[in-house]
Amino acid sequence: MVYSGSNMIAFQHWTHPMETPAHLPKSLWAATAPEAIGAGALPGDLDVDVTIVGAGFTGLRAALVLAQAGTRVAVLEAGDIGWGASGRNGGQVNPMLPFNGPDRLKSLVGPRYLDRLAEVSLNSADELFELIRTHQIACDARQNGWLRVDHCRKVQASSRANAERWNQFGANMTYVSGSDLHALTGSKIYHSGVLAPKGGAVQPLALARGVARAAHNAGAQIFTHSPVTALAQDRNRWVATTRKGRVRSHWVILATNGYTGDLLPGLSQTIIPICPVQIATDPLPDEVIREILPKGQTISDTRRVIMYARREPDNRMVFGGHGKMNRAGEIVGHDWLIKDAMRIFPQLRGVDWSYRWGGTIAITQDRLPHLHEPKPGLLVGLGYNGRGVAMSHVMGRVLAERVLGAAPDSLPFPVTPVRPIRFRGSQMLGKGLAIGWMKLLDRIETAIG
Repeated sequence: MVYSGSNMIAFQHWTHPMETPAHLPKSLWAATAPEAIGAGALPGDLDVDVTIVGAGFTGLRAALVLAQAGTRVAVLEAGDIGWGASGRNGGQVNPMLPFNGPDRLKSLVGPRYLDRLAEVSLNSADELFELIRTHQIACDARQNGWLRVDHCRKVQASSRANAERWNQFGANMTYVSGSDLHALTGSKIYHSGVLAPKGGAVQPLALARGVARAAHNAGAQIFTHSPVTALAQDRNRWVATTRKGRVRSHWVILATNGYTGDLLPGLSQTIIPICPVQIATDPLPDEVIREILPKGQTISDTRRVIMYARREPDNRMVFGGHGKMNRAGEIVGHDWLIKDAMRIFPQLRGVDWSYRWGGTIAITQDRLPHLHEPKPGLLVGLGYNGRGVAMSHVMGRVLAERVLGAAPDSLPFPVTPVRPIRFRGSQMLGKGLAIGWMKLLDRIETAIG
């Protein structure tokens, strides 16, 4: 099961970015992040109020909120802190739900949750940057805006209309075109797009380690290399079993997202795991990179198989898109990114892409984050659909608030049943063909438009 290496079981099939052999790709984030706190494996049995499975953004933010409230909390992580998508993503902080515009979102969740989801998504970046400031987390955080550019004329009208609808909820997005857009991007490929001023960027592994340190300082206990192999109820307590000990608690939060396995039967069937990949350069000469994203915005486009990019403060370029996992369990697919980067930014022709890495994220059927409470005392938050840097921190906070007594119907996310994706097996088998077809459509539209 290539896609079932989770934060709970079978994580040995994945390559840790800090332990990558020399002949395999390496992560820029792992190479430049500050040291993590000295967390070791769970040494024996433990009694707490809340057990959290997964030391990524969701689990760590929940742990921080709970510990600050005086709750006894233990975090169990199969790898290292931020080992999964939290430490391997593109680091873009994009404050808008993907795929679903306001009208589509209303049809999915109704008017009450439309307002709530619009509010938390559009404010998610502000919330994250405030968290970073409050805890003085060193993660190269900057909030210079996010450019979402149109890959062809066909999408211009819907892109602009969606921005105008989001502006009714306070998004403050602006439409940019022509020479103004060319000056902001440094590319002549795109001729129109939307600027979301609240967007920004972080060094994601540094962020994960910083939130872990803040949670630890607040009293949370974090245990790494402690995969949970079983989860069961014992009267009014939950028991999470690891290789060296068991944790008993009144509540359990599963925060495993794209690395979700079968600890809760059926949960992995509610998501489709996909593999974003990134490439990055060493610092580039100013004459090479001067025109590219000169005001520090991040950028992504409207293709079905998107690109996303950013310029680092030290003049590195980071470029990302869609990859895949091979039969050996390695994430590959970086070569097409190099070609795409040169197509969009000709200034980058001939540069060395010294870093190549990737991870796994979770796509849900309705393209919305999912909050589940399948049994009393058991919570699940996952499915950020490519917006996880900001939205996972919101979800972590909301899960903690539920533990602390918030009523389910007061939460910004609807509490939904664990419902498997229809025909998921067929979708998994046909995923490669579907992505290839989407890339072809993108190329045709880009050529025509």
